[in-house]
Amino acid sequence: MLILFHQQFIQNAFIAGTITAVVTGIIGYFVVIRSQAFAAESLTDIGFAGATGAALFGISGFIGMMVFTLLAALGMGALGKRIRGRDIETGMILSFALGLGVLFLRIYTSSATETAGVLFGSILSVTNTDVLLSLIIGLGTLLSLALLFRPLLFSSIDPEVAEARGVRVQTIAIFFMVLLAVTVAQAIQVVGILLVFALIIAPAASAQHLTKTPLRAIGLSVLFALFFTWGGLILAFSSRFPVSFYIATIAAGTYFFSLKISHMRHPHRREEQLHSEKEVSLSEV
Repeated sequence: MLILFHQQFIQNAFIAGTITAVVTGIIGYFVVIRSQAFAAESLTDIGFAGATGAALFGISGFIGMMVFTLLAALGMGALGKRIRGRDIETGMILSFALGLGVLFLRIYTSSATETAGVLFGSILSVTNTDVLLSLIIGLGTLLSLALLFRPLLFSSIDPEVAEARGVRVQTIAIFFMVLLAVTVAQAIQVVGILLVFALIIAPAASAQHLTKTPLRAIGLSVLFALFFTWGGLILAFSSRFPVSFYIATIAAGTYFFSLKISHMRHPHRREEQLHSEKEVSLSEV
């Protein structure tokens, strides 16, 4: 088993997977507390249209994904806090983008191999150039999040109070969505559309069930993302099943396990939440 780690493609897979896990684990925390999971899922699927459109015009799939996800992110960011109640509009944009992707794929059928890589990822075929690109984008994203951390956290937890205190909530929302779009486009290159969502949402959501302290939750989210990625790679090397299956399975299992622990630690929290929602509903009748 250890002999495998002397192979260049194995090393590249672990390095690129580690970079992707760290970045998605951190940015995923803010996606979860900002209730923008559906927006994140939409960006990953919009990347599919970008990749197939790029293949149609003979340009890099990464460039196509970056253009499409950035345009979508700017639109979602412009909605600001209103995006939380715009699932229908976001869903319509998502369905339109998927339709474009299918159209592009139909017109240019020779891009089927590339499309499969976009959907399911090609982490075992990551090149040195891909690793370097992931590192540059990852460091840029982490630096931006570090500089924006306090106002982003404040506006994510309580946007109304943050705005009253002078925080430019709208600008931060747009900038955050741009960072998310860049992260999604970079991560798709490594793990594919179907796994990006799992690495962005599952680690952070699992961490949120175990701790409410921001820094602890972010640290735990990164650890979970690394566990999903490394575990999936190791299991794939020792079996005939794909990496994506193992990463998705470990992510789902960890999430439901953390949910069970949360219910055991706080058995009345869910009842109180349902009671509160019921009172709000009755007051509106």
